[in-house]
Amino acid sequence: MGEDWAFSEIYRRYWKKMFRQAFSKTGSDDAAKEIVQDIFLDLWQRKGSAQILELERYLFKAVKFQVLDFYDKQIVGKRHREALWAKFGEEVTDSVEDQLAFEELNGRILECINGFSEKTREIFTLNRLEGRTVIEIARLLNLPERTVEYHITVGLRHLRGHLKEYIIVFFALATSLMIRKGL
Repeated sequence: MGEDWAFSEIYRRYWKKMFRQAFSKTGSDDAAKEIVQDIFLDLWQRKGSAQILELERYLFKAVKFQVLDFYDKQIVGKRHREALWAKFGEEVTDSVEDQLAFEELNGRILECINGFSEKTREIFTLNRLEGRTVIEIARLLNLPERTVEYHITVGLRHLRGHLKEYIIVFFALATSLMIRKGL
């Protein structure tokens, strides 16, 4: 009972201030709400193990880091979209239906990548979006090559599992491109 009351009091006291800070940095109502919600969820989940000396300072540093993570995801997403458009976009844009299907598939891929653990997302992005080799990534991140390979495999497995329902969209796009090119 005491933990619930204390958490509610912390939430009541700091939610608006944290939201305003997150909103001022992101300019997005939804992003700011999600950032604050994630911080409080993490705080609740670690309530028995977290040792916080200055609560207000901790909470506002958490907002700062969550905002940075938000922009990190935005940059990775933008790079991914640019890479996909560079490969397929010019050919796909002939048909509005194809373009919409491509956008839907692309959005789902980005959603999946953003759901990876931080390390897997970083390694997967370096490999699949930036085109770096396993050896380059291992040297860059000071990791064994087997660890890099593991994270790439985990990322691919995760994508395959979450994109099963989009296989029809992918084949429709591929077929449409092949028909247009006369293959």
